[in-house]
Amino acid sequence: MFGNKRAPILPGFSDQIETIIGKDTQFKGTIKAAGTLRIDGQVEGEISTKGDVIVGETGTIKAQIQARSATIAGSVVGNADITDKLELTSTAKLQGDIKTGVLIIGEGAIFKGACEMRYGNEPGNKGNETDSGHKDVKFNPVKS
Repeated sequence: MFGNKRAPILPGFSDQIETIIGKDTQFKGTIKAAGTLRIDGQVEGEISTKGDVIVGETGTIKAQIQARSATIAGSVVGNADITDKLELTSTAKLQGDIKTGVLIIGEGAIFKGACEMRYGNEPGNKGNETDSGHKDVKFNPVKS
């Protein structure tokens, strides 16, 4: 029942989930982790991990997020600093500024904020890409 077996996480994530905040759980404060974190409940404060963050459809976050990669299917209010890839699924709602290497936005997702894309050897990137003279890309949505 309580063995060392861990369920594999979503495709595309290299680690297994180490920490789960269940849908009926509320947390206020700072979360610092080294591995993958899945949030299906409510978190308010700050989230920092060297691994990945998964926000399930029932997840509600009011926090600053720092992670390697993130997949958001729930609601996030706060800035996100994602080193590799940020994916907003079709049910995602993100209000805040983001910095990321790769951004994927599913049809139906809601994003309100500014986006700064990393490239090449810029701090926070792994440096797998070469700088070919590209300029920073900033996205500022039109306000209606």
